[in-house]
Amino acid sequence: MKKHCLALDLKNDPELIEAYEDYHRKVWPEVLKSLKDSGILHMEIYRIANRLFMIIEVSDSFSFEQKSRMDADNQKVQEWEELMWNYQQALPIAQPGEKWMPMKKVFEFPVPN
Repeated sequence: MKKHCLALDLKNDPELIEAYEDYHRKVWPEVLKSLKDSGILHMEIYRIANRLFMIIEVSDSFSFEQKSRMDADNQKVQEWEELMWNYQQALPIAQPGEKWMPMKKVFEFPVPN
């Protein structure tokens, strides 16, 4: 099983942040199904101020490219992504069209053998 960590910002507005969190207390079932179908086994999202940090654990067959293709073909996922973009904003270092950006692991304890 692999683990990926990603980051994204929210628009720095307390009302928008609260609305974003409210949506994530009741994620649409079609979105949850798409996560599972793509090979995501576990997902957590954390927030500090307007910075989001996501951890996903994925099956060995998972790929971001395949997930992107699946999402593009899923109307409900596209609706969700469009809705979420009302609350999200790209990191300052993001290229046009980039949302969640992968993070580089810089430390692990205990140190793997």
